[in-house]
Amino acid sequence: MPADEPGFSAVSTTGIYCRPGCGGRPHPEHVQQYRFAAAAEAAGYRACLRCRPYHSSDPVDWADGPGLVCRAVRLVVDGALDGANETELAARLGVSARHLRRLFAEHVGATPDQLARSRRTHFARRLLDETDLTVADVAFASGFGSVRQLNRAMQEIFRAAPNELRARRRRSDRLVADGGLRLRLPYHAPFEWEALLRFLGARAIPGVEIVDRDTYRRTIVVDDDPGLIEVEPGLGDHLVLRTHLPHWEALIHHAQRVRRMFDLDADPTAPADALRRDGALARLVERRPGLRLPGTWDPFETGTRAILGQQVSVAGATTIAGRLVARLGRPVPGLDALGLTHTFPPPETVATGDLADLGLTMRRADTVRHFARAVADGDLRLDGSTGLDDLVESLTQVPGIGPWTAHYLALRMGETDAFPSDDLGLRRAAASGDAPPTAAQLEQRMEVCRPWRAYAAVYLWESSADEATLAA
Repeated sequence: MPADEPGFSAVSTTGIYCRPGCGGRPHPEHVQQYRFAAAAEAAGYRACLRCRPYHSSDPVDWADGPGLVCRAVRLVVDGALDGANETELAARLGVSARHLRRLFAEHVGATPDQLARSRRTHFARRLLDETDLTVADVAFASGFGSVRQLNRAMQEIFRAAPNELRARRRRSDRLVADGGLRLRLPYHAPFEWEALLRFLGARAIPGVEIVDRDTYRRTIVVDDDPGLIEVEPGLGDHLVLRTHLPHWEALIHHAQRVRRMFDLDADPTAPADALRRDGALARLVERRPGLRLPGTWDPFETGTRAILGQQVSVAGATTIAGRLVARLGRPVPGLDALGLTHTFPPPETVATGDLADLGLTMRRADTVRHFARAVADGDLRLDGSTGLDDLVESLTQVPGIGPWTAHYLALRMGETDAFPSDDLGLRRAAASGDAPPTAAQLEQRMEVCRPWRAYAAVYLWESSADEATLAA
């Protein structure tokens, strides 16, 4: 299979499936293409021992897939079926379970449950390769309810028990850490790590997150207990995640949130092809291939930060965010040397907390409270189960949140067609003469980039020389 083709290729004569770039050269008439590894497994194929497709990642977003299926796949990959069933997933999406399974059969090639099982099993296989966690810890860290479930899944997908698979691991697979647990997070090259880190670093919330040289660090909450994650570039097409957690249960969910935050599941070729339809963007893509969407660990946190940044500079919004965290966040001892002191306060705390004397106008403080209350009460869903238009509409129902904030948050949540056209930084970066285009003119120009306008925004922001006008 060519290295630049997405998905996996399965060979009927051998019964194995491979990832792009595998050295095997089967006859084309014996090859069947699958977008997802789960689809190949559902068809009875096993993973290639040479290219080890479980060490790669499925492309989650694709341009020709129905929006509902794309959202469902993302929810499954994010762990929606770990502790829930297909009926509950379908209800979140507003369809019947039967209709959802029919769509998956047509567009994915596997049921939602099969996709979830494949995801958990592949993650477990990587833990067996890269860590020294016990088999029991691997089972629970991967989202399995028991060691028995893990054993059964490993036998079905990899034709071997966990202990046998660990015995086969290569010496170079194991990641040794002097503290915490290290994992590789693969991505589809090219990948512009420095640009993504620069964006996140400029907007890092004091006390909660920090960028130190080429490493991103932040505090997180694991079942009401504080934890720490660190992300840095690895040797090859992967990032390295180092976790310091109170326990390993559901580690797969934390790893996936990091993947979402750094847009690691994206295949950069599709948005690049769309952006090349605009001459100026085409030049930017050639200059800096592999720019990714700057994601979010927590949409509520990022949404609050975006509201704080309305009509103020990036630096000003950062200062106010730090004050909010110092007042309402939960202190985390022992991390001061890393520049981390608190976890970000949950919506319930912000909705009822004292926001006076933080540097906010009364109107902006009210917007923060309204936003926090809507999230806390479940009136505003930030779980990825709604499409872009519905998400923007629900956000703009919150007093004080307009299209700019709504599209900006949607972009940070991974909505590939979100485009905050009112942003002055975007308009100035897109200017071909002295005067920047209006928001309407910019939207009209960006029509050719659908459904990847969010990537157009990232390229325009990156090209802007005036950092003070970038989105907060």
